[in-house]
Amino acid sequence: MKVAVYPGTFDPITNGHIDIIERSLRVFDHVVVAIALNPRKGPLFSLTERMEMVQEATRGLGDLSIEPFEGLLVDYVRQKKGVAVIRGLRAVSDFEYELQMALMNRKLDRHFETVFLMPSEEFSYLTSTIVREVASYGGDISQLVPKGVAEKLTARFSRGGKS
Repeated sequence: MKVAVYPGTFDPITNGHIDIIERSLRVFDHVVVAIALNPRKGPLFSLTERMEMVQEATRGLGDLSIEPFEGLLVDYVRQKKGVAVIRGLRAVSDFEYELQMALMNRKLDRHFETVFLMPSEEFSYLTSTIVREVASYGGDISQLVPKGVAEKLTARFSRGGKS
């Protein structure tokens, strides 16, 4: 079985993330959506909330699992017996950072590949940061994230931000 790991903060999961997950499932037998703890980023949602949103948004998509992770990605991929790390590339501006990370991961462990997938054009501009920003000003995010995520974002910002 060919296992791929799709790591990210997913704060929150967007339709662009879901697009990448769907594309990954066409190539790999099983995809692990690895949700990074990443307190340095100061996530809006807790790890538990992010995991719940990803589970709800990906229900029925195929053979995937949603798990938390922290530490070195290469260690996690090894533990999962992964053959690849999935990374989304929206624009040229993503490429330099993602290339550096892929090369570092290869230096640390040559036993898996980094696979770059481009989202559908309609999601090429979409980031969790942009979604949070639009939601914070009461903008319409219904076309950017799954319905349950939009509801959680709206509720979070109507309560005054982070809780």
